[in-house]
Amino acid sequence: MTDRRQVRATSGFFEDLDRQLGPERGPNGEPSTTDFQTIELLRIIDRFAEQFDDLPELIPDRSDYRVLLTSGMLVRPLNVVGQLAPDGAVELVSIDIDLAWG
Repeated sequence: MTDRRQVRATSGFFEDLDRQLGPERGPNGEPSTTDFQTIELLRIIDRFAEQFDDLPELIPDRSDYRVLLTSGMLVRPLNVVGQLAPDGAVELVSIDIDLAWG
């Protein structure tokens, strides 16, 4: 079994999420922030917790910043940036959701 890192989302991550998704579902079925947090966020946390060292570096030669490029169940594609904190936890610092795709 691999070591599992602690993962926490920063206020900047939630600000990005709120800016991209509204508090209510959109008129065309776009997910709300609550939908995203309920369905997508735990899967993202698990990936960073279990596979942080295997994710691509966001900045060359900066192994403390990793990026997850993925497709979710509600939104696709999306990318999430995580930074390794001094205490060994991963902090989710930003998210970018391509709402125009598809």
